[in-house]
Amino acid sequence: MTADPGPRRGSPAFTAALTLFALFLLFLAVPGIGPAVRAARADGVPGTFTARSVACVEHPGHESCTWNGDFRSDDGAVRRDGVELYGADRDMLREGQETRAVDVGRPSRVYGPGGSMEWVFTALLLLAAGGILLVGYGGPVRRLLHARTSTRTSTRAGAHSGAHSGVPDSGGVPSHSR
Repeated sequence: MTADPGPRRGSPAFTAALTLFALFLLFLAVPGIGPAVRAARADGVPGTFTARSVACVEHPGHESCTWNGDFRSDDGAVRRDGVELYGADRDMLREGQETRAVDVGRPSRVYGPGGSMEWVFTALLLLAAGGILLVGYGGPVRRLLHARTSTRTSTRAGAHSGAHSGVPDSGGVPSHSR
């Protein structure tokens, strides 16, 4: 029989590299949480987008287009020229056509009133970072928590038995009778 080698530990350099990668993913994802949630809910300043031009890129199997134009809020307080309408296909608009849009605070983009699915990518980045950190640090954290819980449990058990409480045993005689 062989002795149990104990908990398996990875390379410290690999763990550090994974940690840096996870932090980089968090760096990318965390600033986008608020705008992604607002975009998903179409929570922002309502207004009108006027289409000016369309720019398309051919990918294998499909085409991705973006309409550029101007946004004006319903109350006239917000005017943004040269913004993109997220999620608009080539055939969705014509040059000069107006459509409803929402400004959620992104510097170069507005959204349709139905919101967007950008939150999915942000959520995937957060899940990937959390998964990497869990793989790298989940075992040590579990062992630390288990050790702390075991210490508290054994301390409480000793305190309830009176063996380590520092109080002399009265032999079952109430203290007011002594």
